[in-house]
Amino acid sequence: MLGMSHNTFLLLDAVVTIIGLIVLITRFKLHPFIALIIASAFLGLTAGMPANLIIKSFQDGFGGVLGFVGIILALGTMLGKMMADSGGADQIARTLIRAFGKERVQWAMMFAAFLVGIPLFFEIGFVLLIPLVFIVARRTGVSIIKIGIPLLAGLSAVHGLVPPHPGPLLAIGVFGADIGKTILYGLIVALPTAIIAGPIYGTFISKYIPGHASQELMDQLASEPESSTLPSFSITLITVLLPVFLMLLKTFADVALPDGNFFRVWMDMIGHPISALLLALLLALYTFGYKQGIDSKRILKLLDASLAPTAAIILIIGAGGGFKQMLVASGVGDVIGHMAVNAQISPILLAWLVAAVIRIATGSATVATITGAGIVLPVVDMIPGVNRELLVLATGAGSLILSHVNDAGFWLVKQYFNMTVAETFKTWTAMETILSIVGLIFILLLSLVV
Repeated sequence: MLGMSHNTFLLLDAVVTIIGLIVLITRFKLHPFIALIIASAFLGLTAGMPANLIIKSFQDGFGGVLGFVGIILALGTMLGKMMADSGGADQIARTLIRAFGKERVQWAMMFAAFLVGIPLFFEIGFVLLIPLVFIVARRTGVSIIKIGIPLLAGLSAVHGLVPPHPGPLLAIGVFGADIGKTILYGLIVALPTAIIAGPIYGTFISKYIPGHASQELMDQLASEPESSTLPSFSITLITVLLPVFLMLLKTFADVALPDGNFFRVWMDMIGHPISALLLALLLALYTFGYKQGIDSKRILKLLDASLAPTAAIILIIGAGGGFKQMLVASGVGDVIGHMAVNAQISPILLAWLVAAVIRIATGSATVATITGAGIVLPVVDMIPGVNRELLVLATGAGSLILSHVNDAGFWLVKQYFNMTVAETFKTWTAMETILSIVGLIFILLLSLVV
């Protein structure tokens, strides 16, 4: 192979494939779903895999991911839609704002986004909560950046670090981590990270870039629903946090009770992510639906409408799973794993670094998470004692770094906050990078005690 060893060739092949994937997505604007299929086929063929094994490996990876994550995405999206249309998220935000007061309104926005963001995609949470930024800015006179950056930090932190978000769930599946422990560690890391990147950095940068909301958006978004139509704060909180509570309860039962224990067996079923989200959704149909006077036909339309936007996300995740499996089946993952062992790089640092590079290049946190986890996976078996839950968090933290012009989120924030490209770099991009780096620091510190 041009005088190279087989391992060197596989490594170079992987580098060329990933660069090609990046070019297809960024330069030629090819849909990530198609680009991932092409990259998978190219890697399999150039690595010398038999044609039938190439197809089988991609199918196995695709189906293996979606068999779990596809269901989670559907249930989580439905839950988010019910919470959005009932005004439950608005209730959480308004209650926290009243509790914190005008002087600390940025803290209220961060905590509101942190809570509301747990069952929601970042984009859904953003669209759901952005009207509150305009409402609070108009009512209090506080800078839109001082209010908005903490909200974005809260949403991003849980998006990258806390299941049942797709990124952490994908990495949990790849690494075989425990979901309850990952939630617990994720919350421990995400909250202080969001505080530093959100209220603290937001207060600082707003002195230099206060932001000027467009009057059109202010008029359009700064309208409030009637408070009497909102579900109560306590009911909303119970509904939203039910799946997290059930998954944590499952973990505690697994730790405290012996195998075969009746309660542990049932908690293993009830606390499974699919069961937990299903139960939360069924509760939401009542608390956010019937109890709010929404009839069955309207609820059915809401649930149908919620699924359409997730189709592309599901396909990309599936194709990412297929690409990950190709990295494993071709032997590339083993080569990288051996290199990491020989170089004595911390697996946690390696997971963060790989995900960060792919995120910067592709602009996709999902592609960064699934590809990064696939590349780092062989290290888990080669280095004894690696904490799989912290590997999940490190991959998620890496996938948040340096959002820039190849990321749809960059333009979303720019347009809504009426900023220039340079201002968006100084606010949104800097905030995402702080989240990633501070998150890694807290993960490394946590690795010393767990």
